[in-house]
Formats: sequence, C-alpha cells, structure tokens
Amino acid sequence: MGNTLALFHSLADDYARYRPGLPDEAAVFLASLLDRLPAPTLLDLGAGTGQVAAALLPYVVRADLVDPDTGMLDQAQRLLSELPGGATVAVHPVRAEAFTAPHPGYQTDLITCSRAFHWMDRPTVLAMADRVAAPHAAVAIMGDGSLWTHPAEWTAALKGLIQSDLGEDRRAGTTGAYREPGRRYEDDLAASAFSCITEHRFPFARDWAPRGVLGYLRSTSFARPDLFADHTRFEEQAQALLQQHAQDGVLHEAGVFTVLLARRPGTSR
Repeated sequence: MGNTLALFHSLADDYARYRPGLPDEAAVFLASLLDRLPAPTLLDLGAGTGQVAAALLPYVVRADLVDPDTGMLDQAQRLLSELPGGATVAVHPVRAEAFTAPHPGYQTDLITCSRAFHWMDRPTVLAMADRVAAPHAAVAIMGDGSLWTHPAEWTAALKGLIQSDLGEDRRAGTTGAYREPGRRYEDDLAASAFSCITEHRFPFARDWAPRGVLGYLRSTSFARPDLFADHTRFEEQAQALLQQHAQDGVLHEAGVFTVLLARRPGTSR
C-alpha cells in the first residue's frame, strides 16, 4: 500500500461523486451488528470519501476513518458533517497498518474495510485490528469487484478500449500492473485472531449514465487520467462507445456485494 497516497492524491472529487456506495441491504446488515450495544463505535479502514461511515453514522456514537490520503478524508468530513446525528467523527491520515488507538482504553465494535483490503499488508492490518477491537467485535471485509471485472457486453468493450491504450495488463499503483492477492481473504482471516468467518452476499442492480462511468474511471487505479498519453481523446472514444451500448441512455450493472464477516472464535452477539 506504499504508493496509495500518490495513486489517489488528486482523485478525491471524482471518487466522492462517482463511486457507488454500499447497497442498502448490506448497510442494514452491518447496522444490525451494532444493535443493543450501549455506545457502538466504528473503525473504517481505507475509508476513502466516507461511504461506509455515511451508511452507518446513524447507528454509532463514534466513527474513526483511516486513510493515508488527506484529500479523501477532507471529502469524507464534508459529507459526514452534512448528515444528521451526533456521532463523533475522527479522521486519521495514516495507512491502516499504522493506526493506533486514539486514546487509552479505546476499543471498537466493528471494523470495516470496503474495496481496499488488497492494497494493504493484510496480516499486519489484522494484527492491528486485534489490538483495538473489543472482545465481541466483528471485522467486515467487503467488496463488489469493479467495472474492469464485471461481465457485461458494455464493460468488456470498455475494457478493450482501455487495453488498446494501456496494454493487456490491468494497471495499478503509480507504475506496473495489478497482481491478484497471493491468497484469499478468507485465508488471511483464518490465520488471524478473527478466524470464525461467515460470508454474506447482497445482489444489487446499478444504472450508470455514460458520464458517470467516465467519472468512475477517473477515480480508478486502472484508468486514471495520468496513465494515458491523450486522456481527452480516450474519454471522447469511451463516451462514444458507452453511448452505443446504452439503452435509453442507461448502462446496467448487476452484481453481488460480498461481506466476509470475521470474529474471534467463541464470541458472538
């Protein structure tokens, strides 16, 4: 995750505007984990522009957002300040691996990481989580892939256009290509203190406008503007391609948002 700060430094506006939030059903599920706790707290790792915290803010008294990108956290603070409720929101501009308890006796009830776990040193992050999690706490590792991996005719055509400019490999980081994690997230969790794992799947349907897809691409590691020799030309070509595939101006995405929920053995609520 060492190059994440440089990677997302100038993308916070597009990220905040165009990245999809949590499906409603997934948010309801996560909120249910906090039921009947006297003063529930959330620790969100790789918090980005605050989408997870926004969904869960009505259910917590404190939310700690961890992300190395100060631009992302600035966006998160603006978003959360506009939401009702009296929860305390604290931001921590550090890598998840480097997070430490913000005050003596700190314990969190729910640790979330959405669409960001692959950027992290996962064993180190889970060891940190063990130090700051309450005995009953749950860790939720979440995600739904990306438009690069989504199997639809329009996404395949868009991926082909990107590859025609940038090469076959999926780009990632400030240099080089994306590499799949060496092992499954389930294996990372099984090797940690949070080895009691359940999987929860939430189907979703999203509608995209072509302009929204272009904004989304600008926020990604595989199609951000600085990768292209002529980004304006790429966006013109992508706009035309997306309009050809759109039905009444709409592009459809159907997928599954997956939550890997992990607890320490012998604990439940």
